[in-house]
Amino acid sequence: MSNNNQAEPKTHGINARIEGFRDMSPHERLETVVKAAALSDEQKAALQGAGALPMTLANGMIENVIGTFDMPLGVATNFMINGRDYLIPMAVEEPSVVAGASYMARIARGCGGFVTSSSLPIMRAQIQVLNLTDIFGARARLLAHKDEIISAANARDTVLIGLGGGCKDLEIHLFESTPVGPMLVLHLLVDVRDAMGANTVNTMAETVAPLVERMSGGEVRLRILSNLADLRLARATVRLTPQALKTEAFSGERMAQGIVEACALAIVDPYRAATHNKGIMNGIDPIVIATGNDWRAIEAGAHAYASRSGRYTSLSRWELDQQGQLVGTLEMPMALGLVGGATKTHPAARAALALLDVKSANELAEVTVAVGLAQNMAALRALATEGIQRGHMALHAQNIAILAGATGEEIKKIAREMARTHQVTVDHAKALLADLKKASSAS
Repeated sequence: MSNNNQAEPKTHGINARIEGFRDMSPHERLETVVKAAALSDEQKAALQGAGALPMTLANGMIENVIGTFDMPLGVATNFMINGRDYLIPMAVEEPSVVAGASYMARIARGCGGFVTSSSLPIMRAQIQVLNLTDIFGARARLLAHKDEIISAANARDTVLIGLGGGCKDLEIHLFESTPVGPMLVLHLLVDVRDAMGANTVNTMAETVAPLVERMSGGEVRLRILSNLADLRLARATVRLTPQALKTEAFSGERMAQGIVEACALAIVDPYRAATHNKGIMNGIDPIVIATGNDWRAIEAGAHAYASRSGRYTSLSRWELDQQGQLVGTLEMPMALGLVGGATKTHPAARAALALLDVKSANELAEVTVAVGLAQNMAALRALATEGIQRGHMALHAQNIAILAGATGEEIKKIAREMARTHQVTVDHAKALLADLKKASSAS
């Protein structure tokens, strides 16, 4: 295990360690990223954003379109995952997210980076059956015809079957007492390969619904996927030495212990867990959005998974191993796709996927969870030391300067002064801007 003082690990493809990236202009950053990832002029234009989503295309994506909505697109650097470098596209409006993830990735990089794994891309389709007097008998009848149900589901998607996916199994969940009486819910377990899978599993559920109704003797109502993709998990782990964690103000041991203690509160207290997990999603949602995936589905699955024990708790775990190293782990549902939906129709989403250069939906899921773990580490590291506001407000100061009317170089000058004095307010920014303009006119 290396530390930050050792030589850069050997990687292939993209080099995610870009010196001075944050000090470049947006144009310089774009040029650097395009060169590093060998992107085309078309992909470069899509990432730049200007006119990336034509009105004709937007009008076909959703209803009642009146325009498009821009969001900042940043790139997190320094990420090494399973020995490979990645540049991470992140669409997000909140300051400190991209910077925090990049800095934590730099620390992790010196310790071997992130290690990830994932399960098969299995999604669930639920078929609700009501008006049964013998739900256990109905369960037995359905299980006796399991192969027939699976075959009927797979008959609807021969392309998916050819790719090695398809309905692989089924489960039956019984609820003896509900507000509408006894209920049986059949789950189709479908390997959706590189798709998010919503359309696939919904179609399969609707296809087999008449068969399920006839075999069970009840009446089918809902036929729809579940966003609690608890069989489609992605995992990330990072192991950090005390040497890698130390700062001028804190020893590495103190930092590691503080992160463990901060996580402990999230494990036992749902009030803290909600904010703790929001910090994880700060890293995850921007990638999901940038790649044109369904961030609402990811959020729903994440928080449901955090409650699977019956009480809401932390998605991540931070511990100290026997050598005193800090070990962070994150496991959660991650139903992402590379095909279908906005991932194929939105030019910027396609360019973001080209920048990531991922080969499968599972790889995208693993990269995304690694970034979530990095962002979690950034938040806990700040909380365990100087508090969350110091670094966050220093970056937020630029937004305040813009609100006060600053432009160009004025933004950085005013932001630096507000951060130095810890007075990050619009009124203070306006006063500083007035002073700058007065000094400029006097010269």
